[in-house]
Amino acid sequence: MAPQTTVFLGLGSNLGDRAAHLAAACTALETLGTVTGRSRLYETAPLYVTDQPAFLNMAVALETAYAPRDLLARLKALELAQGRQETRRYGPRVLDLDILLYDTVVMESEFLTLPHPRLPERRFVLVPLVELAAEVVHPVLRLTMRALLDRLPDHGDVVAYEH
Repeated sequence: MAPQTTVFLGLGSNLGDRAAHLAAACTALETLGTVTGRSRLYETAPLYVTDQPAFLNMAVALETAYAPRDLLARLKALELAQGRQETRRYGPRVLDLDILLYDTVVMESEFLTLPHPRLPERRFVLVPLVELAAEVVHPVLRLTMRALLDRLPDHGDVVAYEH
């Protein structure tokens, strides 16, 4: 059996029953390893393309034996299986699954960059990630997830989702 690696994923949805899409994704992730942690759900205003519904976001810790590129391919297949359709960049989506951190791996290819290149600027990713991994250190910036979050302004744009 291949060794298990701790991976942190960002999950998001802003179409249809957002909470149900994220719950189904968490269940589907069990086919790729063991989900060892889940953050609460957070509602966030869309960034970059603002004329779309608000997102629900969360973070998940996953223990997996899949290599980074294999994991990415399987995450993309899960997105499609849940009905994701390709639209404009940063546009609305049923499900978005991003690899935020793959242990301490640093890599850059045309398919995948680790850690996620926009992790340090995204409050909607860092708030749920800090819930799971506040003291995990970004392998390039050498700052904890909490320190990265503390550097960002709080505009009240990421709120715990109560349903």
